[in-house]
Amino acid sequence: MNESDRTGHLLQAESHTAYSQNQTLMIMLGLGSALMLVSLDQTIVATALTAIAVDLHEVALYGWVLAAYLLTSTATTPLYGKLSDQFGRKRIFQISILIFLAGSALSGLSQNMYQLIGFRAVQGLGAGGLATLVFVISADVVAPRERGRYQSYLAAVGVISSFSGPLIGGFLVTAVSWRWVFYINLPVGVIGLLVIQRLLELDSRSRSSKVDMTGSALIVSGISLILVAVQVASSAARITGTAWAFGGPGILLLAVFIWWETRAADPIIPLSLIRLRTVAIASFLALVSGAIWFVVVIFIPLYLQSVRGASPTMSGLRMLPLLFGYALATFWSGRLSSKLGRYKLFLVAGNAMLTAAVAVLGGISVSTSPWPLAGMLVLTGFGLGLLIQLLVVTVQNAVPPEHVGAGTALVSLFRYLGGAVGTAVIGATLALNEKYSLPGYERRFGRTSHAAESHAFAYGLDRAFMYALPVAAVALILSCAIREVHLPGRSAP
Repeated sequence: MNESDRTGHLLQAESHTAYSQNQTLMIMLGLGSALMLVSLDQTIVATALTAIAVDLHEVALYGWVLAAYLLTSTATTPLYGKLSDQFGRKRIFQISILIFLAGSALSGLSQNMYQLIGFRAVQGLGAGGLATLVFVISADVVAPRERGRYQSYLAAVGVISSFSGPLIGGFLVTAVSWRWVFYINLPVGVIGLLVIQRLLELDSRSRSSKVDMTGSALIVSGISLILVAVQVASSAARITGTAWAFGGPGILLLAVFIWWETRAADPIIPLSLIRLRTVAIASFLALVSGAIWFVVVIFIPLYLQSVRGASPTMSGLRMLPLLFGYALATFWSGRLSSKLGRYKLFLVAGNAMLTAAVAVLGGISVSTSPWPLAGMLVLTGFGLGLLIQLLVVTVQNAVPPEHVGAGTALVSLFRYLGGAVGTAVIGATLALNEKYSLPGYERRFGRTSHAAESHAFAYGLDRAFMYALPVAAVALILSCAIREVHLPGRSAP
């Protein structure tokens, strides 16, 4: 039996708890509030960082406030999928919310930067579970054919929350205190916790009595060391000896992890999943799409502020075309894939649009006017909207039901890794090209001219996107090789 036939057979046998449409929508509301916590936190804290660093008198450490959160949330992502497969979704999801809320409360109470970095790491421990289990639970609640539609709603919540972060963060810092960018998580999280407790009915019995502690320690340690190396290299705009000191052992630990997982009785990430063509390709596509998403969200606002002279608020507003394209494509593709029971067409189209978007973003200059830039962002957002949430659906329908949690976690892991590594690589590429081109622009515009710096930055950004173009093209080619499984069944009307 080939992969497609075997998966289709398993999907037909998969059962779901019957919920009414109102119950399903309420559960999605609870899941959406949890996803909002994760998505909002990433951008709302970034907006408040300057105020935080000044108040706590440690400006040099402010970058680690974001890095600590990203490190723990990424490193623990694969653990939550497997733990939910073993001990039940609802229980592990509630634990994730409680950890996140505890980290939020403690972060708000921090008296120095070291405390804040540590408590942000606690927040990240909970965030890794929320970001993964929201989509795992939604797959349990609705039938395979309906996953695209409902998960598109969740994805839209995540994107809207991300873009609301700068506005909400700016207001809270100005009107109240930076501490409220953490306290605001508490009421939202409690709502999600209560809704899930009251309405979600999933099997909470343990499926296995063993937890692969060795595998867990290896993968968390390996990913953590690699992310620290990426952070160090990004800060220096080159691979330093310190970066190698962290990255080398990290790579070695991941190699040992792979060896160990082939021998573990109940592995954290069953390597049989990676051998499925669809899962392997989807993981690579998640890596690429995650990198493009983070790079655009981070570096285009920087371009708008440093080159075009936009204020932080205005640069946020000028990013709205990205949100519009993403939300439109997510909503449309989710509903249409549920109606047709097909999704491969949208994956290929999304990758094609992303490849085109990377190509046109490589043409940004100091004179790029708002309307062409808005068109580039709409194209980027539409491509990402077609792709990101359907990758989750693709993997969920390609793995056996007992591995849905592990498969979903794998996609989330590669998306976060793509964001972390892609941001570092693109940032370093931008910085190096900016540095090497600046003397030429200074001779042309004058050594103290802002125009020289603006041209050098735009040149560096162009080169960074052009270097990313071949990777996007490879993702497009690979997306054509995904084996599609027809999505059976419908959720309750």
